[in-house]
Order: sequence, then structure tokens, then C-alpha cells
Amino acid sequence: MTRIGNVLYSAKDVDEAVRFYRDALGLDVRFQDGGRFAALDGGGTTLTIAGPEEDVTGGVPAASFKVEDVRAMAESLTAAGATLVRGPEEGPHEVRAVLRDPSGNPFVLYASPK
Repeated sequence: MTRIGNVLYSAKDVDEAVRFYRDALGLDVRFQDGGRFAALDGGGTTLTIAGPEEDVTGGVPAASFKVEDVRAMAESLTAAGATLVRGPEEGPHEVRAVLRDPSGNPFVLYASPK
């Protein structure tokens, strides 16, 4: 079973993006790893901000799906018509893979590290 775990945006300056979404929109910061990454509470959906080091989608916003097994799900989805762009790989906070759906839209699969 999968679920949308977050919506991923990239930012050249994570601190600036956090200030904007926190101060202008009132989102609570759930987690921030310096200039690499931040997660904000979007009222049921997490908004994540990826700095240049963590930008896995090339600056394109993407839904991120939390799954149990990234490798198995990536294989299943490529068999169903998705294209694997990157990974699976272990990042500093998760195991992840980037794919594109049959229309070319990027999305991320991720799981807690084992």
C-alpha cells in the first residue's frame, strides 16, 4: 500500500523558502536539515523543500509516495510503464527512487532506511 507522503519542491535557498512558507502561509516547520532539506506541515500533507544537494527531480515539483520496499515498487511500476530516472539509492534520511509516469511527470518513491 502506498500513500502520498509529501509534495516536493526544490529551492536554491532552503532557509528563504522555509521563512516564506512559515511566515507568509503559517505552515509549521516539522524538520529542517540546514540548507539541504525541510519538511513543513501542510495540514494533512507535508510540504518538503529540497536544497540543491537534495534536488532529485531537477527543480520540478513532484508527489512523493511512501512505500514499504522502494526497489520492488520501482520494478513493478517500470513493468507497468513508468521510467526509472534515478535510484533506488540511500539518501541521508530515506531510501528513494525517482521515476516518470507514462506522461513524463516525475514522482518519488521513498521508504525509511533499513
